[in-house]
Amino acid sequence: MTNRSKFIGYVGTYTKGESKGIYCFTLDSTEEKIKDIKVAAELENPTYLNLSKDNRYLYSVAKQGDAGGVAAFSLDDSTGELKAINSQMQAGSPPCHVSVDSENRYVFSANYHKGSVESHLIDQKDGSVEPAVSVIKHEGSGPDPRQEKPHTHFAGVTPNEKYVAVVELGTDSLITYEVNEEGKLKEVSRLATHPGSGPRHLAFHPNHKFAYIMTEFSSEVIVLTYDAQDGHFTEQQYISTLPADFKENNQGSAIHISADGRFVYAGNRGHNSIAVFRVNQETGELTFVEHTSTQGDWPRDFSLDPTEKFIVASNQESSSLVLYARDEHSGKLTLLQSDIKVPHPVCVKFLNA
Repeated sequence: MTNRSKFIGYVGTYTKGESKGIYCFTLDSTEEKIKDIKVAAELENPTYLNLSKDNRYLYSVAKQGDAGGVAAFSLDDSTGELKAINSQMQAGSPPCHVSVDSENRYVFSANYHKGSVESHLIDQKDGSVEPAVSVIKHEGSGPDPRQEKPHTHFAGVTPNEKYVAVVELGTDSLITYEVNEEGKLKEVSRLATHPGSGPRHLAFHPNHKFAYIMTEFSSEVIVLTYDAQDGHFTEQQYISTLPADFKENNQGSAIHISADGRFVYAGNRGHNSIAVFRVNQETGELTFVEHTSTQGDWPRDFSLDPTEKFIVASNQESSSLVLYARDEHSGKLTLLQSDIKVPHPVCVKFLNA
């Protein structure tokens, strides 16, 4: 973040066509525009990335030839510039998701193709990522033809960071792992979602009592209650992210919640929209507010800026970013800018406030 009106963001991409790797941009909140889009790091298929809480490091999914893994970068939070530190690569497909805890001790990755979750320690001196200390391969399948085997899609710490919540799209399950001091993972709880729903991503409510899963196949948000003591989840509600009359192909994508816990946002690839929901603060359950078009094709991700007055969405197949103003009282989105070109964008992240 360069000042209080300009915010630096990063975009992970598929490096096909013109894409070079990780891009950065500046959101000028005074002009209400995205500017200064440039390549921050050249890297093959950095489709998902995350930032350390102190904005010193960025961790990204990476691919090198026939190997895949996680790459570490140092960053300049005034310019957005990235400098490669190191990477940890293994034979086979790269992960699809990467996350880091708030103290920058661990990196966790979820591998869709391998059906596995991995944990890495982070070197406290230079932010480099060390070889995996846990590699857990899941087992099972689901009723959808795309669930022929496990497809792990998300791995992120719970609010107290005692556990890692892992979303398994291929086996319709949410698995909780305890994390020990060495970064090793041990399963402590498992929740089965509706068969064929294809759970994909998860977001916690800021009160730490509720969590929300976006499903890829059934295009629903699953509302969960969360027990921080033992890490188990309980289902409360399933609510569709699509209009009742929409019958074409859709695949759910990202899910995010506002910092005040009042609104949940969910992405629809196919319907090409962001669905907005209001949160009942007593039960955590959702009420539909509106759909907003992403003005492009296949919205893979989106992000609220640090002020939460804006949302930036990524259209993977139409190679564009879209900027919206966000009404903090109604949760509704208003289009500001849709002509922002970034090749094959996937993940969008802002520097932490």
